[in-house]
Amino acid sequence: MKSPSSLRKVRNIADLREMARRRVPRFSFEYVDGGADDELTLAGNRAAFAGLQILPHQLAGLGEIDLSTNVLGRRTELPIAIGPTGYNGMLSRDGDLALARVALGAGIPFTQSTMSSSSIEEVASVLAGGRHWFQLYMLNDVSITERLVQRASDAGCEALVLTTDAIAVGNREGDKHNYSGPGRLAWRAKLDVAMRLPWVLDVVVPKGPPSFGNLREFLPKGQASAIDGARFISAQMDRSISWKSVEWLRSIWPGKLIVKGIMRPEDALTAAECGADAVVVSNHGGRQLDGAPSTMHVLPAIRDRLQGSCEILIDSGFRRGSDVFKALALGAGVALCGRAILFGLGAGGEAGAFKAVEILRGEFERTMILAGYGSVADVDEMALAGDARRFVND
Repeated sequence: MKSPSSLRKVRNIADLREMARRRVPRFSFEYVDGGADDELTLAGNRAAFAGLQILPHQLAGLGEIDLSTNVLGRRTELPIAIGPTGYNGMLSRDGDLALARVALGAGIPFTQSTMSSSSIEEVASVLAGGRHWFQLYMLNDVSITERLVQRASDAGCEALVLTTDAIAVGNREGDKHNYSGPGRLAWRAKLDVAMRLPWVLDVVVPKGPPSFGNLREFLPKGQASAIDGARFISAQMDRSISWKSVEWLRSIWPGKLIVKGIMRPEDALTAAECGADAVVVSNHGGRQLDGAPSTMHVLPAIRDRLQGSCEILIDSGFRRGSDVFKALALGAGVALCGRAILFGLGAGGEAGAFKAVEILRGEFERTMILAGYGSVADVDEMALAGDARRFVND
């Protein structure tokens, strides 16, 4: 995919973030960029990577570098998947479809959110032959949960990703500053929208503001807007979710099951015992419980407790290909990247998202070469300086 001239000078994900900040309205950017409360966990996610140093292995006799790996029994071109993120149509028109095409072209999985702007079926239509994972919330109305699961199965989704850490919406104060009331933009935010004409022409003018594609069939007639969908899903979050919920989901879902939001070793082991094929070590990108540790700090203990009983995925804070390398060294198999790729989507639509994946790919490959590793399968704790287990307790 050829990049527009505006993207050709982009060097890293931080450049894409700045481009996105300038292009999309403040309310949309802060929804993606911000975290909960004092954003301590948001900052800690990035600081964790700075606390780990790579110990290069020289004269390794490298030949061709193999960046591929296996996840859930299938080969993927990179140890990266696009993580589940909601309401992507507010960054770029048909944002979820764009992300699906990027994932298909890159040979990596795309995780579609329950709160995506496009429906499961719409994404499946452009992701034929690719890896389609569907992220699910457990809802109070069991019939709606069952219906979403059935639709994911009918659409050919490979995996179901159950989010466990969002039974209440995190307190994202920066995001709230853009609103005068629930779903009502403040006048200052409306003025900011009016000043983003290219965004307005891309996102709003063609069909009006995007809604939540997967919720259309459940909302009352005449109440299908994004505001209506957000209110609906907030009221539907099941706070009684338990391990019995995971067992029930396992009993009705024929594909691969991934449990997302795991931060304790004992929870990871219980997930495996309940039939999960993989867990995602996740603090929801610092958007839910502020004060939680970084995922990198808890990863080694989870790896040691699982002892290979199910696969380990990880998210939260990934901005560099070297971050992915460090996660592999501590025991993760694949990193789910959300914000990093959304910055690209916000900066330049599909081409911007493709640019983000290519940046991460290039950085990861360069890290592999300079660290002296020719294959993802060879990356282990010896790739890091010092005692990586001590990192957990620092």
